[in-house]
Amino acid sequence: MKLSEGKPVVSLARRIQLITGLLAFIVALLLSIVGGIVSPDRGQIVLALVILGIIVGLLNVSQREMAPLLLAAIALVVVGGAGFAALDSIVASLGTTIDHMVHYMAVFMAPAALISAIRIMVAVGVPS
Repeated sequence: MKLSEGKPVVSLARRIQLITGLLAFIVALLLSIVGGIVSPDRGQIVLALVILGIIVGLLNVSQREMAPLLLAAIALVVVGGAGFAALDSIVASLGTTIDHMVHYMAVFMAPAALISAIRIMVAVGVPS
């Protein structure tokens, strides 16, 4: 990246890469929420989220974002394990719907987290 008048100059290819990754991230979050509400446990949604997670993992996660991403993935696993089913007694299907949304978000984050973990292992394993 070059500096021009104090601002970093980003190549067109890098801009397209960042925009593609951002759009994949937004689509995945919306798909997780809407899918959790409308269509839980659908194979097509899981496949789409895995593909979007791979795109985000390859295009959007920088070296300094890897540790926070892995921490977020761990948090999703913990939250998903806690479950929200008890909320069903307050509002019909509320807890179950939240469980489905969190599950879909975890499915989306899993490939991105795996890619980041592999990149970290390679960085640690390769002598500098």
